[in-house]
Amino acid sequence: MWRRLRSALRRLRRSPAALLAGGGRPPAAAAMERAVVRCVPSEPKLSLRFVLPDGSARHMQRDQAEPLGRALARIATNAAKGPAKAAKKSKKARAEGGPAGEAAVAAPAVRLFSRDGEAVAEEVPNAAAWQDGAVLQIGEAQYRVERNPPALTELRLPRSLLAGFPVCPKVNAEFAAPQHCLFRWYREQRPAGGDGEAAGGDGPAWVEAAGGERVFTPSNAMVGLRLKLRCTPGDGAQRYGPPQEVESSGPVEAGPGACTFDSRHLYTKKVCGQGSIRAVSYNILADTYAQTEFSRTVLYPYCAPYALELDYRQNLLKKELAGYSADLICLQEVDKSVFVDSLAPALDAFGLEGLFKIKEKQHEGLATFYRRDKFSLLSQHDIAFSEALLSDPLHKELRDKLGQYPLVQEKVLQRSSVLQVSVLQSATDPSRKICVANTHLYWHPKGGNIRLIQIAVALSHIMHIACDLYPSIPVIFCGDFNSTPSSGTYSFINSGVIAEDHEDWVSNGEEERCNMPLSHPFKLLSACGEPAYTNYVGGFHGCLDYIFIDKNALEVEQVIPLPSHEEVTTHQALPSVSHPSDHIALICDLKWK
Repeated sequence: MWRRLRSALRRLRRSPAALLAGGGRPPAAAAMERAVVRCVPSEPKLSLRFVLPDGSARHMQRDQAEPLGRALARIATNAAKGPAKAAKKSKKARAEGGPAGEAAVAAPAVRLFSRDGEAVAEEVPNAAAWQDGAVLQIGEAQYRVERNPPALTELRLPRSLLAGFPVCPKVNAEFAAPQHCLFRWYREQRPAGGDGEAAGGDGPAWVEAAGGERVFTPSNAMVGLRLKLRCTPGDGAQRYGPPQEVESSGPVEAGPGACTFDSRHLYTKKVCGQGSIRAVSYNILADTYAQTEFSRTVLYPYCAPYALELDYRQNLLKKELAGYSADLICLQEVDKSVFVDSLAPALDAFGLEGLFKIKEKQHEGLATFYRRDKFSLLSQHDIAFSEALLSDPLHKELRDKLGQYPLVQEKVLQRSSVLQVSVLQSATDPSRKICVANTHLYWHPKGGNIRLIQIAVALSHIMHIACDLYPSIPVIFCGDFNSTPSSGTYSFINSGVIAEDHEDWVSNGEEERCNMPLSHPFKLLSACGEPAYTNYVGGFHGCLDYIFIDKNALEVEQVIPLPSHEEVTTHQALPSVSHPSDHIALICDLKWK
């Protein structure tokens, strides 16, 4: 077969009728079909897709190192199959007395020409031969080669849409980036008959609502109507791939009206200047905890059930976080699926890059976001407290002390709490680096001793990064510390020492007493002070969340006021229809000293 194909190709190439205009160059064509080549260095094969003149689609996989001639011969074989089948049918018809057909079908000439019109030699490997802009000729048909064109791999809209709240699509693409894609938004045309169908009964009619913006905020006039998004993938080099469309699964619904964060947005309309950093710390209430029967009936019985639903809360949360125009956002209780499918795509659209650290035994963890045009990521140093305490030589002294208290040691090692540490570098002044830490300490009211051990591990780890690996870089330490200002943990962070006879060492009774003096070298300050509360639920309110800063290197420019007590208690407590979490975000503007 190979010999026959090569012979046919040679005959066609020698034939004057088969010679291409311009001494073997492909003739100019006003419009060509596409031959799409996907060639990734890390993969052994490339793929080739095109549609033959008879309308049949072809998808081929070829070794990247294979000589081009073998691939062209395979294309010729494929191209001859359609006519061969037609000839076979014709022959059968002739045998039955029907009209005569051709007895044999010759393979078409198949050539590949470079962008400058020269024929590509058959011994050239596929990976080098199939370049963007080349021309594939199959008989009389011509195809413009598109190598690794921008392509969408995922396009999704959120399940819940609220009027007045941003709709952020999830966009995943290959050889493209969301910021270079083209977006056009459509809304259903409200039908005269009210049944949602177009006049001809061919489905809904769509009216363009907005173009160009990745994020779309539906107005109150769109309540009851579905949305459609048309996205064209682009790579920033004026190359665009085939567009895709996605329709919302349901209509836009009415929003809740005023939210607790609306007044705070008045202070954060713009991103702060290059010498300043706006930091946010926020426990966003994991769905894995909000959706339990215990949560609905005991923890948050005052909250309307629909307001505990993840899709509803995500609408509020995305609007709240986007409106803070933050440079750094440290979140706790972030469901993995929420990070991947909701927060990362949404905040990416607002210029923020996200990092995630999951708790090994749970489906939630920590997320740190940083503004891309202000910072770049230098390194990550995330740990699980239990694992670090067991295996890291850095904590040998603490490990030896804790070994004297086996009950407490066992409890500490059972906890899944983690620490997320990211070292960032200023985009405008590379000499400025910053260590951003984020954590969520053990929650139990009687777990003060456990939290002291966890924070000791955290501060030792941060000290190694900010003193040894990157000497003298300032620290911003955010999180839900589950510790009030009167606690040993808060006192230890603030003062740098904790006495061995502090009452928190016996927080869970004499059986779990563990007395040890601890110290750390940092000069840390709670940037937002000591608010009356950052957590407000039916049975408890208190200050548990903090943004600690290195007061030798950073100072506070402004603290964004928390919602008023009236706003927090409008619906009795948190969460509510106007607030997505049981915690309140802390926000402050910092500047370098």
